[in-house]
Amino acid sequence: MASAAVDVNRPEIGRSLVIGGSSTNYHDLGEGAPVLLVHGSGPGVTAWANWRLNMPELAKEFRVIAPDMFGFGYSDSKGRIEDKGVWVDQLVGLLDALGLDKVSIVGNSFGGGIALAFMIAHPDRVDRAVLMGPAGLDFPITPALDKVWGYEPSPEAMGEALKFLAWDHSRLTDDLIQSRYEASIRPGAHEPYHATFGGPDRQRNVSMLASREEDIAALPHETLILHGVSDQVIPLDSTVRLTTLMQRADLHVFAECGHWVQIERMASFNRMVAGFFKNGLKA
Repeated sequence: MASAAVDVNRPEIGRSLVIGGSSTNYHDLGEGAPVLLVHGSGPGVTAWANWRLNMPELAKEFRVIAPDMFGFGYSDSKGRIEDKGVWVDQLVGLLDALGLDKVSIVGNSFGGGIALAFMIAHPDRVDRAVLMGPAGLDFPITPALDKVWGYEPSPEAMGEALKFLAWDHSRLTDDLIQSRYEASIRPGAHEPYHATFGGPDRQRNVSMLASREEDIAALPHETLILHGVSDQVIPLDSTVRLTTLMQRADLHVFAECGHWVQIERMASFNRMVAGFFKNGLKA
């Protein structure tokens, strides 16, 4: 196990831990109760790209830990991943290396499916959970998710993919599209993404990220579920079904919002997540 210092000139690169022979790039900032952020699966995504607007605010009250999951960003590739347990084990190894027995967890989209699987496998290691536009149930793949997972690198394709994620397309500046495109073609970035998500049967990815409904229904954790009303990627009815399955879950649906709740409704997201982790659902 080894740790490297932060490169201040490249904010997407945080610290590095080698666990079981594989490197995980992660961000670790703030003090207080630990909060683990698990990013989504868009092309060119990193933990920093996903959470850059949220980490500084949450770090005012919590210790915030945000890893690049295997096959994304600056963490090692595992080639084609067909079992979400690979990512669950990555989170376990990271928390063990950091000496953290219990965290609150936020899972975005793909990360929501991983967060649910982590809660099921290690319920004693989670305090509270926030799931945002989450995977985790089986549903017919949406055309938007099929396009995002089927991304083949070009600036035009990146622009089209980002349109599926945002409700407000004015956010999709040329600079944003170009930066995400460049991230998607960094050496070693697209190959693992395509190997896991880009095959001809992308419905299998939805199923791979799903947990058994009886296991979800048995979860005891207080959970806040957030969803944009105009989300094209993860269907709202799947999230409603997830909420009804869980024993202690509340659902908040955001108007004028797509799949990017943490970006398009940044202030509300930061406030609600911080309040929930401090006070719970009944505050």
